[in-house]
Amino acid sequence: MPKAESSTDPNSTGPQQIPGSEIIWDTLVNLGVETVFGYPGGAIMPAYDSMVKFPIHHVLVRHEQGASHMADGFARVAGKVGVCVATSGPGATNLVTGIANAMLDGIPMVAITGQVNSALIGSDAFQETDITGVTLPITKHNVVVDRPEDISAAIKEAFHIASSGRPGPVLVDITKDAQQARCEYEFDPRPVELPGYRPEYSTDSNDIARAAEMIAAAKRPIIFSGHGVVRSGSSEVLKELVDKTQIPVASTLLGLGGFPASHERALGMMGMHGESWVNKAVQQADLIIAIGMRFDDRVTGNLANYARQAKKIHIEQDPAEINKNVIVELPLVGDAKAILDQLLPIAKKGDIEGWLAHIDHMKGDDAVIDIKELPDNGKLYAAHVIHELWKKTDGRAIIVTDVGQHQMWETQYYHHDYPRRLVTSGGLGTMGFALPAAIGAQFGDRDAEVWVVAGDGGFQMTAAELSTIQQEKLPVKIAIINNGFLGMVRQWQEMFFEGRYVSTPMLSPDFVKLADAHGMDAFRATTLEEAADAIAKARAIDGPALIDFRVVQEDSVYPMVATGKDLDDMIRRPDGSTEGPAVADLSKQKHIKNPLIETGDDE
Repeated sequence: MPKAESSTDPNSTGPQQIPGSEIIWDTLVNLGVETVFGYPGGAIMPAYDSMVKFPIHHVLVRHEQGASHMADGFARVAGKVGVCVATSGPGATNLVTGIANAMLDGIPMVAITGQVNSALIGSDAFQETDITGVTLPITKHNVVVDRPEDISAAIKEAFHIASSGRPGPVLVDITKDAQQARCEYEFDPRPVELPGYRPEYSTDSNDIARAAEMIAAAKRPIIFSGHGVVRSGSSEVLKELVDKTQIPVASTLLGLGGFPASHERALGMMGMHGESWVNKAVQQADLIIAIGMRFDDRVTGNLANYARQAKKIHIEQDPAEINKNVIVELPLVGDAKAILDQLLPIAKKGDIEGWLAHIDHMKGDDAVIDIKELPDNGKLYAAHVIHELWKKTDGRAIIVTDVGQHQMWETQYYHHDYPRRLVTSGGLGTMGFALPAAIGAQFGDRDAEVWVVAGDGGFQMTAAELSTIQQEKLPVKIAIINNGFLGMVRQWQEMFFEGRYVSTPMLSPDFVKLADAHGMDAFRATTLEEAADAIAKARAIDGPALIDFRVVQEDSVYPMVATGKDLDDMIRRPDGSTEGPAVADLSKQKHIKNPLIETGDDE
């Protein structure tokens, strides 16, 4: 705690009187916080004035939404609680999208907002918004603090709630007068105890034994590796379990990297844009062991016909997720690592050789996932870009994606062998997420190579954060998959709306000049050779760099399970194949080029 003025004996060693604004930062420091992301304003100004007294690095964002995404990206990479700060009214409401994103993906975040003086609450004062009311459905907990005496306890409780059980965001709204008023204060290091909040569960040993029996008896088992595997640090024990039982593993989007893609039993991603053999295996399985995942609609397809032959074991930290979407035979509620640690010694390999051979047969010619070369017909495809990025970085970079086609191509062509190396918006599907989240990710691991992979649409939503990258002198690299369209929406328009491209052709700025305006090195690539060269040049730069990849405009992501269809009822690639990564043959498709932009894919 900093040296503070006291209203009592100046030589006293006991609690001293300090303003609430200093209590905020002292509490955060004692909780291990070193970096916060925020934007100052009237109702939070006392806190900002006091911040300089504390060893806190503040990252000045260009928009409060960026602050919440940065805190999110930081938390995913560092495995700690991310902190964002904003003022009242529009400052607080600008955090909402990022808070919702963190809620759906289970990310530990604490948002601290300023609020108008307590006497003005409810009077429609300048920049007053009931932010706790606004965020009630999208936070694990939120609270208004109007006394300095309550600030430290509220922040401590916020961290405890945000990081325990299934993680999520918590908002602490602190009135301006609470920040200015003084009280006696001394940080209380005791653990938080909240009556009625007991998020930790233990699993009965009899249930663990039953799970082992189900595994041994299964003929066609499959493991689902979800985000909970990454969050709980279960990757190694899961790998040991798979090595012992030889059960194949399918991953959710947020689970990618939790189980190494290079492992012989790794199937790849399942779901709407999962590979065909994965979805078919799910539908044909007789046992599913789901670890740390929610059975959301993008994974299951039509629930009425989802994995009807399979018994299901669901290992999940949040009991609210059990039987919410899919009824399971055996729920194991608790920390994934703790449960797998108990299961590993007693699990046995079943008679599954025929099952493994059948899956290999379904893969067909694409059984070798590590494709050596992709077809090069003179055009630049997004698949080329992602594949080159994977090769050049040896699969070790932190990739932060936006949302859309490029996000799905990333899952197909960048093979993740390590946890916390893919940062992406899953549940909410937030365009504009990638650039600010990458800033947070870089603070989460200052030594990591961090790449943004974004579309031309999503990138423009938060492009102002380029200035934040420069101000913080971060070496973040940016790959813009520029196809001149809102790509995924255009794909749906092509498939389901008779090719009516309504409001999807997009005029973009010259991204190279935009980067140059920010003092950032930038390149443009329109061929595979130029793409490989640009990636190499960007990696050699000791600082940020941006690459504008002008890719084929009307390429689409395949396979695809249409909304409401069964998981194994997939829209096939234009050349008729569904198995394995492949570049679509666009000669068999109509071409409606975006007249607003030239992308280098001339006929």
